[in-house]
Amino acid sequence: MSSEQTPTAPDTTGPRPPRLTYAAALAALEGLALVVGGIWLLVLGLVGEPDDRGQSVTGGVTLLALALLPLLAARGLLGRRSWSRGPAVITQIMALPVAYNLLQADSVAIPAGIVLAVVAVTALVLLVNAETTRALGIRGPGNTGK
Repeated sequence: MSSEQTPTAPDTTGPRPPRLTYAAALAALEGLALVVGGIWLLVLGLVGEPDDRGQSVTGGVTLLALALLPLLAARGLLGRRSWSRGPAVITQIMALPVAYNLLQADSVAIPAGIVLAVVAVTALVLLVNAETTRALGIRGPGNTGK
């Protein structure tokens, strides 16, 4: 069997497809935004005057922990690791309800919701693209490699 029939390993023979690089960049951007938000909440909780100090610190630690998922996925995507697409897709799926909630607010959160929704949908489209899938060595449905 030729390697064209059974793409079990990532296609690392050529340059990284731009779509894969863009998907990794969007995942990294989301991870960095979570880090910034987490640090802001921690600082506010520790030295500021939050409404609830414990809730602020817990929220900051939670955002920092959540930041690991897209950051690790971005690193894996850049390294063409097939496992990285799952966490990247999960990150985008988790971002969509957050974007929806931001869009429901009557505040300055609406533009943030628009941006988050656009980033999440764009990243999902990039992640399920055939070029990205081939570059990561992921077989499609019905392609068992037999």
